[in-house]
Amino acid sequence: MFILRTSNMRVISRGASTNSLRLVMPRVQVVQRTHLVRLNSTEIKPNPRPVRKEKELNPQRDWDAKVIKYDDLKPKTESPAPNSWLIDVREPDEVMQGMIPSAVNIPLTILPESLNASPATFREKFGFEKPGKDQEVTFYCRSGMRSSSASDIAKRNGYINILNYKGSWLDWVEREGTAKA
Repeated sequence: MFILRTSNMRVISRGASTNSLRLVMPRVQVVQRTHLVRLNSTEIKPNPRPVRKEKELNPQRDWDAKVIKYDDLKPKTESPAPNSWLIDVREPDEVMQGMIPSAVNIPLTILPESLNASPATFREKFGFEKPGKDQEVTFYCRSGMRSSSASDIAKRNGYINILNYKGSWLDWVEREGTAKA
């Protein structure tokens, strides 16, 4: 298949006795369709988007909370300290499968507003005291993804003593042999 490209034709003169037109045909370029070539595009232009550093690509992951392992978490669940919190960030329907002993539930979907709530509003909503910004706060979820996000949310809300149980509920159940994942 061929494409015929032309520019507009120009009228050079008009015959006086006849209404004939003398036309000058413009230059015609025939290009085979399978080998279309862009004309007037021989310049190589730099990519307008600069290459971004990995840190800029994911600004929410500019730090990682300290990871706590099962062996370190287990004793904390058996005798919890009054100044430390184990927070399950799963949704209530997931919590029905079971929870790690001594944990409290604050779903990730409402965690930012909960951490910004006044202590009185927090206590009214959840039935326990709001963790202090300098108290130890450990997050877990089902598999470790949401607990990483929760750790990041807590950090951005001024909490400084944050732990992330990345093994989360699946690891706990496997090691404890209780409940169903």
